[in-house]
Formats: sequence, structure tokens, C-alpha cells
Amino acid sequence: MSNAMYNKMWHQTQEALNSLLDKESQNMMESQSNQAFIFQMLATFYIKYVQIFRNLEDVYDQIVHPQKRILIRKILDGVMGRVLELKNEMVELELTEFHYFDDILQDLKLAPQQLDIPIPKYFLKEKLEVIKGREKILAQILANTGLDIPEKKYTVKGIPLEEAVRLIQIAERARQGRLRAMFMKQIFLQEYRAKQAKILGEKVADVGAAALQIQKVWRGFHQCKKTEKQREEEMIFLGMKPPPLFNEVSATVIQAEKVSSLRNEVQIKHEENYKEALVTIKNDLKLIEGPDIKENLQDQIRHWFIECRNLTGTFPEYPNVEEGGSAIIFSNKTPQQVTEDIIANQEEEEKNKKKNKKKPTKPKKPKKEKEKKGTKEKNKEEDEGWKMSPSVFLSMMEEGNNVYKDLWKNKDESWNFPQDYDPELIKQEKRKELESEIRVQVDELMRQELKNLKLAVDREKEPPVKAAKKKGGKKKKKGKKGKKGKRGKKDKDLTADRTIESLYKELVEEGLLIQALKVNLSDYIGEYSYLGTTLRQVSIEPMPSLLDVRQLIALYGILPLGSATVHEKAPLVKSLLLAGPSGVGKKMLVHAICTETGANLFNLSAANIAGKYPGKNGLQMMLHVVVKVARELQPSVVWIGDTEKTFYKKVPSAERMIEPKRLKKQLPKILRLLKPDDRILIVGTTQRPFDAELQSFCRVYQKIILVPRPDYASRLVLWKQIIQRNGGIITNALNISCLAKVTDGFTQGHIVEVVQGVLTDRRIRQQNYKPLTAAEFIAMLTSMSPVYQEEEESFKNWYAKTPMGKRRALALTGGDTEKEKDKGKKKEKKGKKEKKK
Repeated sequence: MSNAMYNKMWHQTQEALNSLLDKESQNMMESQSNQAFIFQMLATFYIKYVQIFRNLEDVYDQIVHPQKRILIRKILDGVMGRVLELKNEMVELELTEFHYFDDILQDLKLAPQQLDIPIPKYFLKEKLEVIKGREKILAQILANTGLDIPEKKYTVKGIPLEEAVRLIQIAERARQGRLRAMFMKQIFLQEYRAKQAKILGEKVADVGAAALQIQKVWRGFHQCKKTEKQREEEMIFLGMKPPPLFNEVSATVIQAEKVSSLRNEVQIKHEENYKEALVTIKNDLKLIEGPDIKENLQDQIRHWFIECRNLTGTFPEYPNVEEGGSAIIFSNKTPQQVTEDIIANQEEEEKNKKKNKKKPTKPKKPKKEKEKKGTKEKNKEEDEGWKMSPSVFLSMMEEGNNVYKDLWKNKDESWNFPQDYDPELIKQEKRKELESEIRVQVDELMRQELKNLKLAVDREKEPPVKAAKKKGGKKKKKGKKGKKGKRGKKDKDLTADRTIESLYKELVEEGLLIQALKVNLSDYIGEYSYLGTTLRQVSIEPMPSLLDVRQLIALYGILPLGSATVHEKAPLVKSLLLAGPSGVGKKMLVHAICTETGANLFNLSAANIAGKYPGKNGLQMMLHVVVKVARELQPSVVWIGDTEKTFYKKVPSAERMIEPKRLKKQLPKILRLLKPDDRILIVGTTQRPFDAELQSFCRVYQKIILVPRPDYASRLVLWKQIIQRNGGIITNALNISCLAKVTDGFTQGHIVEVVQGVLTDRRIRQQNYKPLTAAEFIAMLTSMSPVYQEEEESFKNWYAKTPMGKRRALALTGGDTEKEKDKGKKKEKKGKKEKKK
């Protein structure tokens, strides 16, 4: 795509965003009571924002104009944040982390793939050098300490020369023997045919019959091949089979990749030019327009002095530097407006003086009346119905949208074909900057001029302010001291004398800071849940699909960690829990979060911290160092594997030595220390959440995500993808559908293990003449134990006991009965009050 195409795409996306913002502003005011209608509205907004997010991400990644990119980035962050806000609204409304939009997607004529949350490429692009540098340092420390994991190498044992010669001789003799046997067989068959010919007697060969026989065989073979080809063409036409060369990368795709990489280079070049222009243009303006600006400001302020003197009879008080100086008076105002303001201020002062004289004191209202008012207000809120909570990101998007309308919507860019920076826009920005800088200098001069005028005309002297200043100064100092004392207690730095580099090295050497595996979120393969809404309508809670889990990881983990503005303003998620049977890819998702955001990975699993930093003081030091390094080198992920051990109900005797519950009391404290500025995410993974004490477990983990075993659709995709990734070729001989059906209950881990076990180097080489079959894979599965339905049910039952699960169950079943109970209690209270009276 060319620059013009991406510009067009941006304009279309802005149009869609503009109409969506108009709809949002209308719906913010309206209150609703029908839950189904509210969810439909929220889901529609969510889907439309995701489409805008996808388009803006593409545009921001490929557009080369530096000034447009600044605006697009602002709007992109706003849209990201709004998507997270809407997701939070839907969670609070439906009381579940998983939502299904089948019916809405159908209405909007969208495919489920278009709901995928894109991961902005700028997360890694903007700090690529930092990440590479950090990876080098980490690899170097691991190599020096010998903690790096060596690659598996096949060890070859040496044998004596005589034995090697003997083995070669055996192999050569065997080869010669096989050849001799083959020749002997051919000779034998020739002799046998000759004997048979003699016994039967020489018959005259019928050439016609022989030709007929050959024709018959050939026609049969030819027709078979033709029928096979026709069947394949029909299947391709029906969309039941991919067309030939479907998986091969076309020349156009390769060309497009080249163009996008070239565009990235142009982006960097234009960005550098823009940064240089910011400095040079400002300096030029200072030289050319600086003196004129200074003169104009001085004239304007002098005019103000004279106007004030004429209208009020005295010279005005000059605003302080802290108040903003003369900028407060003259911000976007004409001289006429300034005179009008002076008159208005004078009138207000006179009115206030009169009011202060007449003001009577009001009697205080008793507490009971206040309480009554509060209850009335609450009842009013309940009657009003549901209203959308105020958004932080709407104003941000509206600002960006207004800038787009004013600047870029109808801008003629025919002169700027290479899409480099626009110097006129830079001049407009820098003029304002220059004016504010010159204003500070002018203010100092004009303050002095005003003093001189007062002395000359009114013969006024400055009142002594020293005593007041001293008193104020003393008071301020006292306040500061108090604050300092409090801060000192809270943020006591235990490692103030040490550098971040030394702390980083220590954590790596102790094995608490580990190297994240290079895994993308897109590598977490699965299929969409196409019947979610239908099942919920029949009051059956569907098990989430693997791609639903992937979406939640992108929303709660990757987007907030990747963008600082989104993390600060969006609904804050400090901790995540991934619960599910072994082999469903929980650890892979943790590594994917780190890979996609360039985050550091800290491993605070019970087994990993055993014996490290002993004692209470040691534990405090460890957590302090981890949090300090995580803050300094954010984004960071703190991973607690087998996190149920940290919250054991009862510690098994075999594990008492490793003290698994060391972090139990400390984790809530760490969460309290984390602020919206800190891009740190605590992620726990567990196979047995039922072994943990539920209350403290749920207090630490804000969001709990159940990772299910793969369903049939996901297994079908998994088998295909994993076989192909490991060098396998899928033919008609391999029945993938049968494999997916048979492997119900087996996880992704099982499938990967089986495929890697079957597809050895030798088997991959044999594929051309011996294609793969399902039986080969099933043979290996027999030795593995699947995840049974009962285990899945136990996870569901455990989740029903969590706060979110309880709220969901109450909403579905006991919501009405609770309301009736509340009404009954209220009636009883009223009756008691009447009796007392």
C-alpha cells in the first residue's frame, strides 16, 4: 500500500471514530434498565472500537508523516484505553470475564477473526535497542555464571580403529550380498520362464489381444486419475479444501514486506528530520520574530497600565510569576475585552463588600437530616437505572478528533508528496513557546516599569513584606518537614548505596530474574467459540475457547504493560491468575506477555525462592530488590509458578523444608505499593487452585482466568499447525478430523509431545513415499493420561466459589430473592420505628 492509501485509510477510520463518539455522547446521558439492551449497546461499542483500533494500529505502523504520527498515537492510546473501559463495563454488568458476540457479529457482518485484539508494533519498535542491550547483558551474566541452558548435543563415543574397519567391512559385505542375491533372483526368473515356454510349447502371440489388454489397463488408470482430479477441483470450489500453493508465500506478499521495511526506514529518517527542524525553526523565529514579539508585548502591557489608571484611578497590581504573570490577563483577549474585564472585576468587588456586611450565619443541620438525604439520593440512583460510568479516554479521543478536523481533514498536501514534516505547523507551535519565554523576560522589565510609574505618578512605596514572608516561610518549612518524615518511613530504600546494574546482576545470579522464551501470543493456537451466545440464551454456561483466553491476556496483560498512558488511566489490573490443568499453555502465555511487551521476567515461585535470602530480613531485602529493579526497568512481569503452594491450606510434610508460604503475607503489601505509574504485573499460574486458601488467594489475584482444555475445533487447528511446524506434510492419508475426535481431553502439551515423538528426522525424510497416518500418532497417545471431565468440573466448581463466581451465581439465581429479603427487612425496620413513636 502507498502513502496515499494509508492516508485514505486514516481518514475513513477518523470518520468512523467521529460518528462513534457522537453516539457515545448521546448514550452517556441516557439511563437504561434492561440488562440485555445495555449489554448489546456495550458490545456494539466494543466491537466498533476494536475495528477502529485495528485500523489505527496499521496506519500508525506504516504512515511516514511525523506530525500525523504524533496525533494518531494520541488517538490510538485513547481508543486502546476505551476498549479496556468497555471491557470492564461488560465484566461488571455480566459478572464474567468471558463474553460472546455471535449475534452482534452476524448483524454487523463481521468475522470472529476481526475481533482479535491487535498488539501495537510500537511496543517493541520504540525500545528495540534497549531490549537488545538488556538481552545481551543478561546472556553475558548467564554465561559468566554458567546458568545458561546449553543446547542438547548428541554425544558420540569414540571407538578403536580396528573395530571401525570391522564395522565398515560387515556393512560392505552385506551390501554386496544383497546385490548378488538380486542378480541370482533375476537369473532364476529368466531360466524359469524359458522352462515354462518349452513345456507349454511355443504359441503364436496374438498382438491384437495384447494391445487390447494394455489399452484396458491404461484407460482404467487414466480415468481414475481424472476422477481424482475432478473431485479435488470440486472440493476446492466448495471451499472444503485449500487451493494448490495455498500455504506458499506469494511474490506479492514478499514485495509488500520489503515495502513495509523500507517505509520503516523512511519513518525513522523523517522523525530525525522533524526533531532537527524543531530546534532550527525555533532558533530562526527567535532571530527574525523575537524582537517584534517583545515590542508588541510591552506595548500591550503599557496600554493595560494606562487603561486601568483611566478607569479605576489607580495602577493595577502586577500578577506574580507563580500565577502566570501577564499571560493570565492577555490569554487570547483583545484590548477591548481586557478593559471590559477590569470594569467587571471592579463591580464584583463592590458587590462582595456589600454581601459580606449583610450575610447572616446559617444554623447547622442535624445529622439525622443528612442521613435521610443520603438515603433519598441512593434510592433516586436506584430508580434512575444503569448509566455508563464516566470515561477518562473519551475527552482524549475528542481532543485528537477535533485537532484532526481542524488541521488534517481538508488539508491540501499536494506539495508534500514524500510526506515529510510541515514547517508551517512547527512555526505555529514554536511561536507560542517563544512568546511564553519572551513574556517571562518582559514581565520582569514591566514590573520594574510599573514600580517606577507608581513612584513617579502616585508617589507610592512598596509595603514591607519581610515579616510576613518569614512567618510564611517558617510555616512552609514545618509542613515540609512533616511530609519528609512520613515519606521516609514509607519508602525506606534498603539499597540506596547500590546501582541498578549491580542489583540486576544479583537477581540474575540468584535465578530470580530469568530469560523469557521468544514466544508470540499468536503462537497460542486455538479456535473461536461460535455458540457462546446461543448456549447462554438456554442458560448453559459455555467453557471458554482458547482464543477467548488469548484475548483476555492481550487486554489485561499486554496492552496496559505496553502503553504507559493506558496503564495510568485505564482500569488498573495489578495481578492475574491463570488456572487450568497441566499442558494447556499457562507458562507459554506468561512468556508471551514478556515477548510482546519487552518486559523483564522475575520468577518468585515457591520452589525457586527456596533457600534464597533466608530469614525475615532476607525476604524483605529480596522483595525490595525485585520491586526496585522491576520499577526501574519497567515493564516487568513477576511470575509465581504453582502459586497455590504460597497459599496452602495445609503444607504437606514433604514440602515443609522449602517454606512455600514465605510470600503469603508479603504479596498483598507489594500490591499496595504498586501505583498506576508502575507497569508491573504479577502473574500466578496454578494446576491445583483447590489446594489454596480461597480468601487470601482471591485477595491477591484481581483477575482469575480459567484456561480450559482444547475443544474439538481447537484440537483440529492444533493438530494441523503443530504437524506442519514440525516438518510434517498433511495428505489425504492423514485423517486430522479423526485425530481431533479421538484426542478429546488431551491438552496442547500432549499433542506437541506426540508430534515431536513421531516426526523424527528419519520419519520426515520418508514422507514422500510413506505419507503420515493417524494410527502412528494414536499409538503414542495410549501411554498418556488425558484431562477427564471430572477434573474440568472441579475447576468450574472452584471458580464458582471465587468472588466473581459467587456474584455471577447470585445474579443468575438469587438476585430476585435477595431483593425481596431486603424489602422485608426495610418493612420490619419501618414497623419498629412506628412502635417506638
